[in-house]
Amino acid sequence: MANLQIKGIDDGIYAELKALAASEHRSVSQQVLFLVRAYLARTNHMNQIKTPAEVLIELSGSWEDPREPKKIVDDLRSARKNSKKLMKGF
Repeated sequence: MANLQIKGIDDGIYAELKALAASEHRSVSQQVLFLVRAYLARTNHMNQIKTPAEVLIELSGSWEDPREPKKIVDDLRSARKNSKKLMKGF
């Protein structure tokens, strides 16, 4: 098992870390290890989540339709229904 030494830690940060460790009934070393593990788990999880841009890129080109673009547009236009509900406005 490896050892890790941290040099130059700010006194204020160390005091907060020591207080947090005491409140959770851990040693400072155990608390640091706990925090590092939690951070790494969260980071690994976040790295696995795809961004909206990645999802859109994956969808790019995934829709295949044998019809010509003009035929698709004509079909969409003919499927529209005329509605007079909005003639007066909101």
